[in-house]
Amino acid sequence: MAEKKVIGVIGGGQLGRMFIEEAIRYNIDCIILDADKNCPASAIAHDHIIGSITESEPIHQLAKRCDVLTYEIEHILIESLIEIEAQEKKLIPSASILQMIQDKGMQKKFYADKQIPTADFEIVSSPENWLLVLQKKNWKKFVAKLCRDGYDGKGVEILETKNILNNPDLIPFKGQTVLEEFIESEMEIAIIVARNEQGDINCFPAVEMEFDADANLVTMLICPARTTHEIQNEAEKIALKVVKEMNGVGLFAVELFLGIDGKIYVNETAPRPHNSGHHTIEACYTSQYEQLLRILIGLPLGSTQIIKPSVMLNILGSKNFKGKYFLDGMKEVLSIEGVYIHMYGKHESKPMRKMGHVTILGNTIEQAIDKAKMVQSVLKISQL
Repeated sequence: MAEKKVIGVIGGGQLGRMFIEEAIRYNIDCIILDADKNCPASAIAHDHIIGSITESEPIHQLAKRCDVLTYEIEHILIESLIEIEAQEKKLIPSASILQMIQDKGMQKKFYADKQIPTADFEIVSSPENWLLVLQKKNWKKFVAKLCRDGYDGKGVEILETKNILNNPDLIPFKGQTVLEEFIESEMEIAIIVARNEQGDINCFPAVEMEFDADANLVTMLICPARTTHEIQNEAEKIALKVVKEMNGVGLFAVELFLGIDGKIYVNETAPRPHNSGHHTIEACYTSQYEQLLRILIGLPLGSTQIIKPSVMLNILGSKNFKGKYFLDGMKEVLSIEGVYIHMYGKHESKPMRKMGHVTILGNTIEQAIDKAKMVQSVLKISQL
């Protein structure tokens, strides 16, 4: 790596911010593209192109100034990324992978075609199709996911089959939608897989995720997942297969269910750093952000070994207000050994908005969870 590379990052949210924090350590310049002049990554980026990630001109403008591009969000104008690759500009992960990930129907078909275990599903495009599928399938409950433009729980509904059949007016989505059988799960887990251009591949240890039922956002993440070695090995095997079958280069978060039937099912894959990997900054020898940086600039993959068991808590905006805020309880929390706070530099709190996260390390998983419960009870976003 003789010459200094410039990395273009499409999107300037907290994932981009944490990625740039790693790039700065390596003296690498990052230029971001984001429509928000005050986005989280803006304060530390080498430069910021203010423009939409769904418009062609700003994306091409970024490409001209960078040696390699990556992204921290999926909702990008895919046609522009295909054009950029045709001009032999390096994009990691590739446009073809993002195109498939952007459409949940295409993604589910990929899993089925590659014999990757996933919940039974059908793709529907009208309320009439919903009724035909639900009459045919023997699903008590099912999950409906808009094929395009859903995120952080938006565009996803868990529904009772009988309710929809009895009252079709309750159908929440009119556009193309994936209907899939609801898997009764013992645990939801995620595995982050890294693969470089040479084909070297490794993954971070499986993590266990707990969700806020209303917001469908992760509230607590536990690493390593509290399951057997056999289950962890099988989950890793499936996650590695997902990325190899994609011929993926980059960083990929594979979300899985451990069903009460003992089987593992792939839910979704994100081709970027992910909320389920924030803990790696302190808990692993190499963070998910450094791993992506290594891939982008041609350095060897780093060790994904755990240094200490950990818990990650998302710091979410209060349900009660929108506006200027402060983080309440910092003094009490930072008196606890092994607690690391990351705030994302967002200027305004909104209900259930991701404002930051906390990683808590312990000598054992149980110790980390006990500390995390103390942190959870004290730390909160409060109105200024």
